Amino acid sequence: MKSKLVVFILLTATLSLSAQWKPAGDRLKTRWASQIDVNNVLPEYPRPIMERSQWQNLNGLWNYAILPVGKQNPTSFDGKILVPFAIESSLSGVQKRLGSENELWYQREFTVPSNWKNNRVLLHFGAVDWKADVWVNDIKVGQHTGGYAPFSFDVTPALKNGTNKLVVKVWDGTDQGYQPRGKQVNNPHGIWYTPVSGIWQTVWLEPVPEKYIENVKITPDIDKNTIGVEAFINQATASDRIEVKVMEGSRVVATGQSINNQPVEVSMPANPRLWSPNDPFLYDLEVTVFNGSKQLDKVKSYTAMRKYSTKRDDKGIVRLQLNNKDLFQFGPLDQGWWPDGLYTAPTDEALRYDVVKTKDFGFNMIRKHVKVEPARWYMHCDQLGIIVWQDMPNGDRSPEWQMREYFTGAERLRSPESEANYRKEWKEIMDYLYSYPSIGVWVPFNEAWGQFKTQEIVEWTKQYDPSRLVNPASGGNHYHLGDMLDLHNYPHPEMYLYDGQRATVLGEYGGIGWANKEHLWEPDRNWGYVQFNSSNEVTNEYIKYAEQLKQMIRQGFSAAVYTQTTDVEVEVNGLMTYDRAVVKIDEGRVRKVNQEICHILND
Repeated sequence: MKSKLVVFILLTATLSLSAQWKPAGDRLKTRWASQIDVNNVLPEYPRPIMERSQWQNLNGLWNYAILPVGKQNPTSFDGKILVPFAIESSLSGVQKRLGSENELWYQREFTVPSNWKNNRVLLHFGAVDWKADVWVNDIKVGQHTGGYAPFSFDVTPALKNGTNKLVVKVWDGTDQGYQPRGKQVNNPHGIWYTPVSGIWQTVWLEPVPEKYIENVKITPDIDKNTIGVEAFINQATASDRIEVKVMEGSRVVATGQSINNQPVEVSMPANPRLWSPNDPFLYDLEVTVFNGSKQLDKVKSYTAMRKYSTKRDDKGIVRLQLNNKDLFQFGPLDQGWWPDGLYTAPTDEALRYDVVKTKDFGFNMIRKHVKVEPARWYMHCDQLGIIVWQDMPNGDRSPEWQMREYFTGAERLRSPESEANYRKEWKEIMDYLYSYPSIGVWVPFNEAWGQFKTQEIVEWTKQYDPSRLVNPASGGNHYHLGDMLDLHNYPHPEMYLYDGQRATVLGEYGGIGWANKEHLWEPDRNWGYVQFNSSNEVTNEYIKYAEQLKQMIRQGFSAAVYTQTTDVEVEVNGLMTYDRAVVKIDEGRVRKVNQEICHILND
């Protein structure tokens, strides 16, 4: 009888929570929106490149309040918000604009599991846009600025037995300030979309020992046949011994150790399996820190043996290479927006779906456009075999844009605060993504948006991570530096500049539009660079451009990016509708021509 009562109480509580939440508004939804479990929102482990066995997910229904800037901690709340969906999104259950004149307050309670009692407790945020202040039990534990990188605080001294209170305050100026913001604006139109404010990735707790691994930095080198692993320890001493095991399945294939805070260099066996879009093989890693023979901490990770580089071919054209072989990199511009979750996919299955379809369409690359994704998206690219060009989200204001020539104007002078913030956020993003094998290209600027001190930024990016290629400014402003010259042209491919010293790439083209009436964000105001009325018409135009591109590859293009993966808000030039319900092209015909393009340099 007692067990039945417990089940009844749990069921009642679950139904009560569900009754407190439903998607807000009547706009377009994806099929995954109906699969959300309020009690188990995005339950997958959020940091796959450095995994521990114990953690606690804090996603779910939180209290929220919107107050004018400067007001004190609210005494009452406006209602419930479903974390980690931004307040402007339907899936938050709120769908309200925040605005730069207000601050968003979050509050929830949590209990630390009793078996964590001998550990430190870290509070992790996947991403919060833009400025976050955090309290635990009314004790300030930290502040972070930046909308795209994860951050964490050791909250152990603020914890107490039983119930703990967590409060987060967020301010987000969207386009009113200098911060990186991507496509967000307060007045969405055309290529500019709805603001995203507040928590938009998983919030979670993690127990760690007194001395623990804060981060791992993994660098494969196929020429030396080694894997370099740096383990960053919170209280590092010279006597700490770091051990790395490399595994193929359950079999250990290589090991390495270091002391004196040195990176571990693991010698791999002869002829290791190389990662590529055709064979995205991943090695598992175990990274352990010892004091003498005593194990202090251990994390699981993974890596891939792969190399990104450029080389001049026998016709004198500088080509992109993967694993010392020419590879034409071809993929869609991927904005990563969702009609119901905005920046946040409804489920992990949804997040993975876009990568799966990109592979289905025959591409081998994705340009992640002025947005940074949750860590699991990059894991999906690693596992499925997709090379990623990672943009820095644009912000601040722009100089004159000279896209069809090398830049002859004056670079924008940012304020010292704006410049320092750009450098801080770009470094955090690179640190966050460094160990994911699929990242092949860093793109610090796009189409002159916020572009400044180009030579300094590009040289720093290349020096900070020599293992990747750097695309200085996709679409301009152009300078003779970095690894590639990147042209944009709509709707058809065009090579109006060429660089004999670097790879010349077509960073954006296409934009073939079709407004599918049952799957629109808005019934009117829809646009594409060119408009058609059927799947067949769109496919024919796509293949026409693809055949033009083939000729230009022979003339000197070494990569290309088609706009775009999905429709986004009033943009209707996606390969899929915004709700991912309709593939707008003939998949078989498009896959065939895309594969021909991806393999064109192998012929």
